[in-house]
Amino acid sequence: MKNSAFVFIKPHAVTEATKALVKATLESKDVTILSEGDIAGEDIDAKKLIDQHYYAIASKATILKPEALHVPADKFKEKFGTEWTAVLSEKAAYNALDACAFLELDEAGLNAEWQKAKEADKLVKLGGGFYCGLIDTVEGKPPTYVFNAFFMVMRRKFTQPGSSIHFYLVEFDPETLAWADFRGKVLGPTDPAAAPADSIRGMIMAQWQALGLATEPSTGDNGVHASASPFEGLAEKCNWLGATLDADPFGAAILAAGVAPEHAKAWTVDPVVPYDADGTKGSVFDALEDMDAEPCMRKLVALSHVSAKVGAK
Repeated sequence: MKNSAFVFIKPHAVTEATKALVKATLESKDVTILSEGDIAGEDIDAKKLIDQHYYAIASKATILKPEALHVPADKFKEKFGTEWTAVLSEKAAYNALDACAFLELDEAGLNAEWQKAKEADKLVKLGGGFYCGLIDTVEGKPPTYVFNAFFMVMRRKFTQPGSSIHFYLVEFDPETLAWADFRGKVLGPTDPAAAPADSIRGMIMAQWQALGLATEPSTGDNGVHASASPFEGLAEKCNWLGATLDADPFGAAILAAGVAPEHAKAWTVDPVVPYDADGTKGSVFDALEDMDAEPCMRKLVALSHVSAKVGAK
């Protein structure tokens, strides 16, 4: 079974020169490009594609309302000295997207207020990728509890009018290119300064001015994204390209192998799941990182069986 991944050039790096570099490098490394195209920032915004992509963070920032969040009441009270139920009843909590409207701030303005809250020690971590800050420095506005405000600046890079990503749907043979090498050697590590010179991120770092980028790449703006496993690639194809589990080759294969359809669907947003019957839990995506298609499928089947036994989805 071949590996299939979703790769895209991030908005800050989308130039004709970068597209040519990425395409040529992928093809030179035994990676077949099945299709490519552009997705406009306006569509990314309207369809909340970047929100789904970063679901664990974005769900608290733009998708779910405060009343739908699982806020640990003890942690909240310990930090802010007030009951979470009281804050909800007073309608004093907002996700980041709604906070922009309520506080009459744009993404940069909200981020600035978030930084003030951080410096004043008015921020609490409620879980993985889950933060709440008390913003009480906006003139004419009451103290407001905001979730994951930091996400809005990141989101804006993908959704501002005139921006876009350029994507490549690719496949490669694990016999000649392992997934770990695809990410580590072909793409390069997250920090482009540490990337191999002949990797895509390494070359973008070295040639950023010649490629037409406005600023030097960084860990966040590192030029390109690529799926971390075949299952993450499946999730990204469903999100960005509208693929369906049963019509995708890897999706159909895991369903045929015994992964429960309800698990396969729910796991595309990377929830925490039981790893074993003893209670060990963790991220689905983390459990599958850098696996090739066959071992990834076997791991998914095992995880699905565990989830079925403990009644989790």
